Amino acid sequence: MNIALSTTLIDTDFDTAVSSVKAALSEQGFGVLTEIDMQATLKAKLGEDMEQYLILGACNPTLAHRAVGVMRQIGLLLPCNVVVRADTSAPGSVIVEAMNPDIMVEATGEPALSDVAAEATTKLQAAIDALSGQGAERS
Repeated sequence: MNIALSTTLIDTDFDTAVSSVKAALSEQGFGVLTEIDMQATLKAKLGEDMEQYLILGACNPTLAHRAVGVMRQIGLLLPCNVVVRADTSAPGSVIVEAMNPDIMVEATGEPALSDVAAEATTKLQAAIDALSGQGAERS
């Protein structure tokens, strides 16, 4: 199983890519609850340098409610993480990766989560696909 739904945005800067990703997620009913700036955190805590790398904790409240209704422990796998990171192999490109919601079903073995995961996948894929109109290569 592929752990991510992904695309690569070309000829863009990182901040523009982040704004585009947030807008595409919003169009699909996801809000961004958290942002973890890995580049800044690793620099501050470890003195290590890395490319721009942001983890967005995205949540669609309706889907989250349905998932928690099936299995209270599923909150351990929520929200859906979306990574926006500079492509170190292609300057001017930014990789966008969303967690594959099918991981919830596979990790828990709970078949009742299948419908929620399928709908989450459809919505996250639509957000990824919306970015393709902005100079993206789907991967």
